[in-house]
Amino acid sequence: MALSKLSLLNHITKTLTKPCRLQSHAPPPTFLPIRLFSFATPEEAAAERRKRKRRLRIEPPLSAFRQQQQQQPRPSPSPAPQNPNAPKLPEPVSALSGNRLNLHNRILKLIRENDLEEAALLTRHSIYSNCRPTIYTCNSVMAAQLRQSKYSELLSLHRFITQAGVAANVVTYNLLLNVYLDCRKTDLALEQYKQLINDAPFNPSPTTYRILIKGLVDNQQVEKALELKDEMQSKGFKPDPTIYSYLMLGQAKNSNADGVFELYEELKQKLGTDEISDGVIYGNLMKGYFLKGMETEAMELYKKAIGEGSLVKMNAIAGFEQERKVEEALRLFERMKNEHDPPRKLSVNLGSYNIVVDGYCAAKKFGDAIDVFNSMGEKRCSPDTLSYNVLIDHLCNNDKLAEAEELYNGMGDKKVNPDEYTFVTLMDACFKENRPDDAAQYFKTMVESKLRPNLAVYNRLMEGLVKVGKIDEAKSFFDLMIPKLRMNDDAYKFIMNALFENGRHDEVLKIVGGMLREDPNDFTEEVEEFVREGLRKEGREDEVTNLKSEVEREKAEAAAKVAEEAERAKASARAAVASLLPSKLLGKKDDEVKDGEEEESTEDAVTENGVDYETSEGVVISSKEGNGVSEQVTA
Repeated sequence: MALSKLSLLNHITKTLTKPCRLQSHAPPPTFLPIRLFSFATPEEAAAERRKRKRRLRIEPPLSAFRQQQQQQPRPSPSPAPQNPNAPKLPEPVSALSGNRLNLHNRILKLIRENDLEEAALLTRHSIYSNCRPTIYTCNSVMAAQLRQSKYSELLSLHRFITQAGVAANVVTYNLLLNVYLDCRKTDLALEQYKQLINDAPFNPSPTTYRILIKGLVDNQQVEKALELKDEMQSKGFKPDPTIYSYLMLGQAKNSNADGVFELYEELKQKLGTDEISDGVIYGNLMKGYFLKGMETEAMELYKKAIGEGSLVKMNAIAGFEQERKVEEALRLFERMKNEHDPPRKLSVNLGSYNIVVDGYCAAKKFGDAIDVFNSMGEKRCSPDTLSYNVLIDHLCNNDKLAEAEELYNGMGDKKVNPDEYTFVTLMDACFKENRPDDAAQYFKTMVESKLRPNLAVYNRLMEGLVKVGKIDEAKSFFDLMIPKLRMNDDAYKFIMNALFENGRHDEVLKIVGGMLREDPNDFTEEVEEFVREGLRKEGREDEVTNLKSEVEREKAEAAAKVAEEAERAKASARAAVASLLPSKLLGKKDDEVKDGEEEESTEDAVTENGVDYETSEGVVISSKEGNGVSEQVTA
């Protein structure tokens, strides 16, 4: 039985005010807060809860309204319109995450597997997909192409990503500079540098100047490299000992010893020190001393470098190699190899091995050179295509073709791809050894490897084959390279002359016919006069005129055939439209149409050029030729 509110209150009051005797061990009384119940029955409480819920649904509390107003974001001001001609900023490194990072790792795996063609293809296909590659992924592919001297593929990929709107960064510019300088296109490299300075939304890096200055020195343009060094310092870059070492090397190549020491003194002044403790300077200083005939000072500098240990660089070996002091260079190289303990200390690299191998070859110690070359893996150094080319070139020039071919066959095991220079060197050596079939096979392998021999290499092949009387092989390579190379007059005249000398005049006329059909501009007046002179000896000079007339007639017939097919297509379209039109749309009943009049009425109703017309029943019909489709729209 439920107590009323008043009776419950009285009961509690009496209980609390009733005196009682407390024991000595009992704790003092504790007064708790009293909760007064508002409802007499649970039904009243439930009804009040339902009523409150309905009220809250209709009228939310003011506190919730204020909180909603506070959480509502303020409208941001509209951004200022951007200039569409402004250069795009490259993406930050943070963009390389999620699916784009997975794509990047997948492409890097293809690069490690030496499948550059598939890596470039995947990059192209991903450009317009939901997972767009970053500029860092594109740079990785282009850097791998640069390492394997695939310059045309690199430039093609760069053109593609530029048209797709992928913003370049400074690494992209550096890769392009490397390409142009490796191809001896210094003007294009300097133009690209100016574009970077004037248009790019970022500044060049020290690596940019290193690439440019080294490339200019390698291309015998030391004066421009010196100007670029001054420009670099005017832009606030600190003096770089590596750049000065490149310039000192350029002066040493020009036998300008005074220029070497002037650069050294300038670098000391810029750094504010009396002595430069940087190993990249030692080798070039030694070259300067050797140029002046100061061998004593050069050896003192060498001993000083050896004493410092970690400052010894491969440039010191280069200084000895230039003076053919092979024994001193080998002792230094052995010490560097003993100190080499990667990753804690790196004393030798691929350049060190290349210099020692070149020194051995200069001393005619080819066995030792091959042994040093094969021992690169012991010090975690991997040879590249350039390393193979240097040694193969030395072996071929010294009648060691068998050893050179053995190295070439081992390139696949080291996952190193030969380039055009490798194949051309072996091809020339085979011709020298009277092995024209092997030379032709090397050329064919080069073409099948999707490398692009130039016209000079092709001419050397043709000359070698014709010289030994292999006209059929020469003609087959001519047919193979016609779609791939842009032949000049001399190339056409050479193969034609070889065919004339062997009485194969019909094949010459066949070549002329192909020239006239494919590109008449190739059949120049000089080539025509050469062909007429060759045929005149056989009394067949008029055949050139007859062949030109025949080709003109074939072209006229082909043009007439195309026009006839176009007219036939138009007639077919008109017939298709006419077959889709019922006779009642032409304003006649079936019983009023006579034999032969239906087709004439239909042809009169349908226009030849797809012009809209209106029938007597108020239906507009549009006839579209070319696909035989007619559209009917009720007026």
